[in-house]
Amino acid sequence: MPTPHPAFPTVAAVEDVLRSHDYLPEHGLAVAIFPAMGMRRPLLLEGEPGVGKTEVAKTMARILGVDLIRLQCYEGIDASRALYEWDYARQLLHVRGQSELAPDEKRDVDLFGPEFLLERPILGECPARSVSRAADR
Repeated sequence: MPTPHPAFPTVAAVEDVLRSHDYLPEHGLAVAIFPAMGMRRPLLLEGEPGVGKTEVAKTMARILGVDLIRLQCYEGIDASRALYEWDYARQLLHVRGQSELAPDEKRDVDLFGPEFLLERPILGECPARSVSRAADR
């Protein structure tokens, strides 16, 4: 059994805290939030448009004092689209610029290296990524 989160020691406390922040939770939602908070794990919310998924996420972010990173999921989304994208314009400019240089002036650069990577917000929050960024400094 996970150790309860200090702000949410019970399912009833989850409901009370959400209500105190003007969100009226269904009991099932509080039951799902409770172990996610205790295990310090993300919670996947799915449902029809307009049922309150984004609103509960905003409320939880306010309660916990953290930034909300919203990931709009759709069929066909994969990790590369959710976490990062390549700066194709910058890659193309680099290739064109290199083609105009003399051979001894050219720089050997990995076009698919970090220099051309555009991180999406969720990648910046990945613990392993944070460790590797710190090691790069």
